[in-house]
Amino acid sequence: MRIIPFLFSTIITIVLVVSLNKKWGSIPPLGRFLSPQEGFWQNAEPVDYDYNENLSFAGLKDNADVYIDDRLVPHIFAQNDEDAYFIQGYIHAKFRLWQMEFQTMAAAGRISEILGSDPRFLRHDREQRRLGMVYGAENAVKEIEKDPLSKAAVNAYTAGVNSYIGSLTHSELPVEYKLLSYKPEKWSNLKVALFLKLMSKDLSGFERDLEFTNAKSVFDTDELNIIFPAYSDSSVPIIPRGTSFDTPGIIPIQPITADSLYFKKDATIRAVEVNKPDRTNGSNSWALRGTKTKSGAPILCNDPHLGLSLPSIWFEMQISTPDMNVYGASFPGSPSVIIGFNDNVAFGFTNAMRDVKDYYQVKFRDDSKKEYWYNGQWKPAAQVLEVIKIRDANDYYDTVAYTSFGPVMYDQSFVSDSTNNTAIAVRWIAHEPSNEILMWLKLGKAKNYGDCEEAIKTFICPGQNMLFASKDGDIGIWQQGKFPARWKGQGLYLMPGEDSSYKWQGYIPQPENPHVVNPAEGFIQSANQQPVDSSYPYFIPGNYIVSRGVTINQRLSALQQATPQDMMTLQNDYFNSLAEDMVPFMMRYVDQTKLNATEKKYLNEVKSWNFFATPDSRATTIYQAWMDSLKILVWEDQFSKILLPTLSGGVRPDEQTLVEALLKDSSFKYVDNVNTPQVETIDHQITQALKLASISLAKEEKENGLVWWKHKKPAIYHLLRTSVMPFAYTDIPVGGWHNTINAMKSTHGPSWRMIVHLTSITEAYGVYPGGQSGNPGSPYYQNFVDTWAKGKYYTLWMMKQDEAGDKRVKGKISFSNI
Repeated sequence: MRIIPFLFSTIITIVLVVSLNKKWGSIPPLGRFLSPQEGFWQNAEPVDYDYNENLSFAGLKDNADVYIDDRLVPHIFAQNDEDAYFIQGYIHAKFRLWQMEFQTMAAAGRISEILGSDPRFLRHDREQRRLGMVYGAENAVKEIEKDPLSKAAVNAYTAGVNSYIGSLTHSELPVEYKLLSYKPEKWSNLKVALFLKLMSKDLSGFERDLEFTNAKSVFDTDELNIIFPAYSDSSVPIIPRGTSFDTPGIIPIQPITADSLYFKKDATIRAVEVNKPDRTNGSNSWALRGTKTKSGAPILCNDPHLGLSLPSIWFEMQISTPDMNVYGASFPGSPSVIIGFNDNVAFGFTNAMRDVKDYYQVKFRDDSKKEYWYNGQWKPAAQVLEVIKIRDANDYYDTVAYTSFGPVMYDQSFVSDSTNNTAIAVRWIAHEPSNEILMWLKLGKAKNYGDCEEAIKTFICPGQNMLFASKDGDIGIWQQGKFPARWKGQGLYLMPGEDSSYKWQGYIPQPENPHVVNPAEGFIQSANQQPVDSSYPYFIPGNYIVSRGVTINQRLSALQQATPQDMMTLQNDYFNSLAEDMVPFMMRYVDQTKLNATEKKYLNEVKSWNFFATPDSRATTIYQAWMDSLKILVWEDQFSKILLPTLSGGVRPDEQTLVEALLKDSSFKYVDNVNTPQVETIDHQITQALKLASISLAKEEKENGLVWWKHKKPAIYHLLRTSVMPFAYTDIPVGGWHNTINAMKSTHGPSWRMIVHLTSITEAYGVYPGGQSGNPGSPYYQNFVDTWAKGKYYTLWMMKQDEAGDKRVKGKISFSNI
């Protein structure tokens, strides 16, 4: 009878072995995941982890050393540049491998391979492929590999990443691989290019062409120019007003059919709208000449605003060879330092916000999408079969047609709102051959402003405001990128694609890109505003932001004898200049006789507000709720008439636009609600907006006391977002808003703060909201967040190799060739 319990226990054992080593939906194989020898326990990193190693690789030319300091910042000392980039690739992979690979797979439209058959993942993958992300990356690789310097650097970097991947055992895999039950694949130069295209999409992927096209069903172009103005009267341009510009090298010609086919009001239009990155992806940067500083040396400051995530987008490091010594924030996934400084210069970037992506309506002959009508004939369309692998499901096949404009992003197979045989093709600068890597390789070696000016010439996309300062005393800024030369209005709406007359006719010559060196004001500032005033000879539509630039300009104009500590205070400034303009107007027109006690209480708090969006401010919460309600009362009666596609959320004018319009004219035509028989005046709408806001504010007050940081819920999520909450950092007590210098929203804000004082021995400070390690089980995963939230900084240590005995050194990794 003993055979029965034996058989029973054997069956149970087999079932457990099979079940614990099989992935069940989103649950990883629990046997391996929970294994003490191989599972997630191995990712728990002790505080006293030993970072000392001796490594040998055949790919190295010479010996090299990497010193890991007490903040887990690596300081690479190599005998040649190629070894330095090999080691950078190895170090990036050692601390951030899963992040690097996941981001490049997301860029390539491959997350369904990892995450499974959720329709959202499939849509993302299809959209990335239809946008031409891989197409653009492939073109970039060809360009990178044409140049000996960039080819050598990227080849070495890729070899370093693969050397680390080749050394991994299952127990050493980052925890995300174990959670999702897959393994890293081999790195490639294409993955480097894909990461840069991901940055291009984040920073140049926002435009409103299709939304404006839909708006033409309700508004004519004159009205659209009022509610979506190309220029703001309040803006302080990057290049000082009054700067003279050269005669344009190219003058594009408007098609003769523009008035009848393009600009006319059209009630039949219903174009699909594109998923796109955060509109406020931008940054602050400024530089002061020695005439404005206490030391007499220039100071450069930069804080790029991006979606915040864990692991962080940035990885701090130093790279030192006989030809360069550069320190700063690098991108895991790409060689060199992106924002930083060397022994002679400092460099920073803000987003240009220029529109470099346009859409064209094309007509196919039939559902096969093999031919489209172009210049009076049916022209063959190149077709690319995209095979999207889906985890635990059948492959998905998607055919993308390529036209003379670019890939067809939207057609009937992707969006049901498309009409028969009509599709939307996308033209994007990021599709063109480019070598952005080369610029950063050269900047790391720059000795003066002239070297920086030369280095940037190969940079195409995303357009950036490139800020420089040198120990020679120079400061300068260029808005650099490859920008189409447009006739006025080109690219604001979906353009006809049946002939070549609406194609880009050329590009603004690089020397004519907006720039200034050593201005009389003694400083330069850039905060994603318009780069120039209206005297610039080109039409340059974009997604410009006004408020931060106004505040920065005011602060720097008044500042004398500036120090790095003054710059820290300025980077953390919470002042809302837009509210400073708007609140007195609201107070003038609100009818207090129609307010109840609660509404008067809220009114009085805003009345006594100092316009700083500090973390504990209640007035900020009240003001923003009031303002949001006013925007609805002013705009919704008209905008609700727009017949929107299924996937669309529509578009609304900026808060800045409404404020400026009301300050100019309190009888602004859109104040009235056209759906009611009476005429609403501004005092009625201001009062009604407060009453509406007070209803929601009273409810919220019981939950969080209307404290600003609790209202906006600042958080930094893991790259997998809310699906891995234990890896996130939530409830961060920080203030700010998108229109304050410290532009922290809910999950978007200053991703790296840097201040470089270019004294004889460089004095530099920096911090980012994350940590150097990508391992959630490491004490270095999010250890910078509290420092960043408090507005504090770390001293950036440009180490010398003879300082190896310094107490800040935590470990040493020695690299040698076999």
